[in-house]
Amino acid sequence: MAADPKAARARRAVVIGASAGGLSALSAVLKPLPRDFPAAVMAVIHLPPDRDSMIPALLASACALKVVEAEDKMTAETGAVYFAPPDYHLLVELDGRLSLSSDDPVLFSRPSIDVLFESAADAFGPDLTAVVLSGANEDGAAGARAVAASGGRVIVQEPAGAYAAAIPQAALDAAPAAHVLPLDAIAAELLREVRA
Repeated sequence: MAADPKAARARRAVVIGASAGGLSALSAVLKPLPRDFPAAVMAVIHLPPDRDSMIPALLASACALKVVEAEDKMTAETGAVYFAPPDYHLLVELDGRLSLSSDDPVLFSRPSIDVLFESAADAFGPDLTAVVLSGANEDGAAGARAVAASGGRVIVQEPAGAYAAAIPQAALDAAPAAHVLPLDAIAAELLREVRA
């Protein structure tokens, strides 16, 4: 897929991780974001490895942002959401390009939330915001800790309101300074942050 010549290479980024109950949670976060959202968004949702993902197609019709499945060596651009494809880890390289890896699963997951968050923390440092949504294991906790340690910000969906509380609670335990918000408040907080 050719890069949009009008799109800007992202200087700020948002990473989102989710598992069980994640599709509806992702939709709630992404739908309110405007087409000119001034950051790139990279997302991992745990998927069966042997099936094509319908997530980009499902969300593209409901979002103002461009929604695509990530390809190896794509440049992360503002106003776009890049989803990890099934059975591949999604990483961010130091120059802002995306890469895909078939390395071993992390916490039984490939794609892994931790892999995305940790690589994005290295690439974007304090210009990164991580969002941890509903899910049923601990993938994302180590990544949330890495984002906080790099000076980035961590937003965690309020565990009590999540379809599955394990991932948000594990992230909160790993990054206790994270901002805990109800799902319907996360998009507005992201807009405040990236426009600050």
